[in-house]
Amino acid sequence: SLHDALPICVNDTAANAAFTSATVPVIAHTRAPVLSAAVPPVVATPVAGFASVNVAVSKAKAKPEAGSGDGGKLKRKDYDKELAKLHVELVKLQRWVVASGAKVCVIFEGRDGAGKGGVIKAITERVSPRVFRVMALPAPTEREKSQMYMQRYLRHLPAAGEVVIWDRSWYNRAGVERVMGFCTEKESSKFLKNVPLLEQSMVEFGIILIKYWLEVSPEEQTRRLKSRIDDGRKIWKLTGMDLKSYSRWYDYSRARDEMFAATDSGFAPWYVVQSDDKRRARLNLISHLLSRMPYEEPPREKVKLPKRQKPHGYREPDYPFKNVAKRF
Repeated sequence: SLHDALPICVNDTAANAAFTSATVPVIAHTRAPVLSAAVPPVVATPVAGFASVNVAVSKAKAKPEAGSGDGGKLKRKDYDKELAKLHVELVKLQRWVVASGAKVCVIFEGRDGAGKGGVIKAITERVSPRVFRVMALPAPTEREKSQMYMQRYLRHLPAAGEVVIWDRSWYNRAGVERVMGFCTEKESSKFLKNVPLLEQSMVEFGIILIKYWLEVSPEEQTRRLKSRIDDGRKIWKLTGMDLKSYSRWYDYSRARDEMFAATDSGFAPWYVVQSDDKRRARLNLISHLLSRMPYEEPPREKVKLPKRQKPHGYREPDYPFKNVAKRF
């Protein structure tokens, strides 16, 4: 099974060092489509000092999108073509999750502006929100602050036939809460010590747990945050907390490094995605996610629309409907 195939090696440097993309057990079928020649994958350089598996990133010299000004950006047409293939596979995955009763939990972490929201939208665009649930919890209430830290997260874990996607997760305690002073160093250290045990319990219970860290460069983060300042569509993404976090780049780097060292385990490894190129990052991440799922497409009966009933005297009413104006 998936859970028997992965070694349990919390904080075991030697064991974790062996857990690389070259030695991951082949546990998923190959229905996830291979990206076309426009985006050939190459393996990224691992994060120094950690056994985290880097998701393959593509570095093709694609023709620039009109007006992009960047010769390395993937053209929109190529991106949409590849994403459509992946959407078909995500629907197959959804049908397998429902039919098999699988429980899937996918965590997205990373700095502000790393592209977490865009990846999640790309994943959920063509699937059912009743199966793929996105969790983005607000700041804890006073009541929740008095509870065990993990309590408000546990209630949202997947039941049979569900995929829960976390847009930030319990790892807030290792990142933003620690850096911005919302918890003490003792509380953060206690969390890092205990969370591998909890995640091991989740995996043993049958939850497929996958954790992604989206890594953005300081230059690209600056560009993205600046673009939010005067864009009416994005101003909600730039909060006072984001501005404070932006100034503390290296505090976040140290917090990330300690988080990896404590929680990058064989049964719940971190997968790192270089996200400066949003389109390629989304395609590579979704393809990787599909490859980690042991899904098979369930049988599907041929669909044929039935005949529509006859009116049997029905007539459209003469009613003063309040129609929406055709402004476009």
